[in-house]
Amino acid sequence: MNANLILLTLCQGLFLTNNVTFIAINGLVGLSMAPLGWMATLPVMGYVVGGALSTGLVAKSQSRWGRRVSFQLGLLVALGSALLAAYAAWSHHFWLLVAATVIAGYYSANGQLYRFAAAELSVPDFREKAVSLVLAGGLIGAIIGPNLASGTRGLTETPFVGAYLALAGVAVLGMLLMAFIRFPAVPPKKAGASGGRPLSEIMRQPVFIVAAAAAALGYGVMNLLMAATPLAMQVCGYAFSDAALVLEWHVIGMFAPGFFTGSLIKRFGALPIMGVGVLLNLLCIAIALSGVDLHQFLLSLFLLGVGWNFLFTGSTTLSMKAWTPEEKDRGQAAINFFVFATMAVTSFASGALVTTQGWTWLNIGSLLPVGLTGGALVWLWFKQKQQR
Repeated sequence: MNANLILLTLCQGLFLTNNVTFIAINGLVGLSMAPLGWMATLPVMGYVVGGALSTGLVAKSQSRWGRRVSFQLGLLVALGSALLAAYAAWSHHFWLLVAATVIAGYYSANGQLYRFAAAELSVPDFREKAVSLVLAGGLIGAIIGPNLASGTRGLTETPFVGAYLALAGVAVLGMLLMAFIRFPAVPPKKAGASGGRPLSEIMRQPVFIVAAAAAALGYGVMNLLMAATPLAMQVCGYAFSDAALVLEWHVIGMFAPGFFTGSLIKRFGALPIMGVGVLLNLLCIAIALSGVDLHQFLLSLFLLGVGWNFLFTGSTTLSMKAWTPEEKDRGQAAINFFVFATMAVTSFASGALVTTQGWTWLNIGSLLPVGLTGGALVWLWFKQKQQR
């Protein structure tokens, strides 16, 4: 593992610190300020809507200026949006908080490309492991994020203002680390050279359809249940420290498998590992439906995290078969758009469902996207079997 991959792994950890902290506090801060209870997760939704709206802009900046400049722009936006969110929480301005999270989505759209950049920083035979190991950097976020949210909650008179200020510091640290990463140079565009196939043609490939569906639906189910967990646990009478513990183990489940998922994919293939991810999602829902004790929240969210890792790492590896180097920016942007669009819907739905229908019906509703993901994997398996 070279120095560039190590630094990118650390940046991934800081990116997830931002994400986990946002998930841990945005719904609760939103609940304290929202005009209506069902609006509580709008700040969570704002983050992913901002990411969806930014995918095209990020793809253009990546294509024009390369990875490092684009990633640094994302971190600069992270710094500004964290300060704006801190002011919104301090001034008790709900819609300004939503706006701040929408702006922060530009950083999220950049951070989602770290995993693709990992493949470019390694030799071809190490790409699956490089993607997996950089995603494993999220363990840093698993440890720092919940503890940062919990430890800074009472730092100021207004709860969680300190957490947003701490995220501004995290962004500055990310900019310093990113400055030392040496990404491959952007190849000069030759006059008259083809830019590859149009996006519509890339998206019609079965391998792209399944990779995009698995990434989007896998992320959607994870986000639906994760975003609702702090609210559901608060309704059940648990302290915020308990919710932070559950989220910590959830994110450990998301990224600890990164140390071996790449090896599993290289040995067994992407589709079988993604299939295991679907089964783990089903097991997570079964445990969540069995009760609301602390250990049930903790175990179900941990399994949800592991299932997400298998699905997301597998879909990332699978997607690389869908495009050529000239097509990668538009292909990656398209997949990330579907991910963010799905997350936007589930971020809103999580707050609306858990506050109106309850934790049980939220989990029952999650069975549909999990089933669709499993069906997509079976469909591609049959398609590939017929072509052999």
